Amino acid sequence: MEPEAVALDIAYEDDDVLVVDKAAGMVTHPAHGAVDGTLVNALLGHVASLPGERVRAGLVHRLDRDTSGLILVAKTDAALGTLGRAMQARYIEREYRGIVTGTLDEPAGTIRGALGRDPRNRLKYTIRNEGKPAVTHYALREALVGASELVFRLETGRTHQIRVHLAALGHPLVNDPLYGRRDARVPLAGQALHAWRLRFKHPRTKQMMSFESEPPLEYLATLEFFRRPPE
Repeated sequence: MEPEAVALDIAYEDDDVLVVDKAAGMVTHPAHGAVDGTLVNALLGHVASLPGERVRAGLVHRLDRDTSGLILVAKTDAALGTLGRAMQARYIEREYRGIVTGTLDEPAGTIRGALGRDPRNRLKYTIRNEGKPAVTHYALREALVGASELVFRLETGRTHQIRVHLAALGHPLVNDPLYGRRDARVPLAGQALHAWRLRFKHPRTKQMMSFESEPPLEYLATLEFFRRPPE
C-alpha cells in the first residue's frame, strides 16, 4: 500500500475523524487485483499515518466501487476502536438513495435475509440460511416511470447488502451489472446507489455529527430519465 496524490472530496476533517464523499468508480480498498488508485491509497497520501491494518487503513466501513457517497475514516487508534464498536452496536446511522426497477408492492418495508457468498460465483453474495444476518429498511422517495427511487436504512452492513436484498425482492438496482442488468440508456458506470446521509457520535467529543451528500450528476441524470414517460 503506497500513498498516492489522489484528490479527495472531504466533507469534514479534524484530528480524530475524516468524512470523505467517495466518487463512483473508486475502489475503497485493494481487492481483486486493484492495488492502486483506491480510496486507501488516497487517504495515505492525505494523512501521514492511519490506524488499523494498512490495507484498510482508518476505514470504519466501506462502499462498493460504483456506489458513491459518504465514508467515515478514523485518524487515530482510539477513534478507530470507538467507532468500530459503535458500528458493531449499530449506533452509526447510514442512509442510501437508490433507483430500482419497477414499482414495489409496498411503499415502505423491511427486508430480512441472511447473506453469504454465492457458491456458484465467488464475486457475488446471495441469501443463505447459514449466512450472516442482514436487515434493510426501505421507503419510497419518488415514484418514477418504470422505476422507483427509494431510501434505504441499514441495520447491518453486509457486503452488497442493498443490492442482494432488492434483487431478491424482484426489483434490482438500475444498471447493477452483478445482480440485475446494465442499462445503456443511463449515464451510470454501475448501480444507481448513493450513500447520502451519515450520522455518528464523535469518538472524542461525543457530539452528534450529521452529514448529507448530494448524489453525483450521473445519478441525478438517471433520476431525470425515469421521470419522463417513454416516447
